[in-house]
Amino acid sequence: MSAADKIKNAAQDAAGKVKEAVGEKTDNRDLQAQGQRDQVAADAKQRGEHVKDAFKA
Repeated sequence: MSAADKIKNAAQDAAGKVKEAVGEKTDNRDLQAQGQRDQVAADAKQRGEHVKDAFKA
């Protein structure tokens, strides 16, 4: 996994956490759900990169 991919995934995960927290505080379920989706997408990308790395080694 390249450093750029790690940074992008971490940024997407962090943004998702912020969106989820803001959605909770403002009682905005759509924003909360969007934040959760962002976190899931970032996690899936990280897992995919780990699988690719495993086959390269």
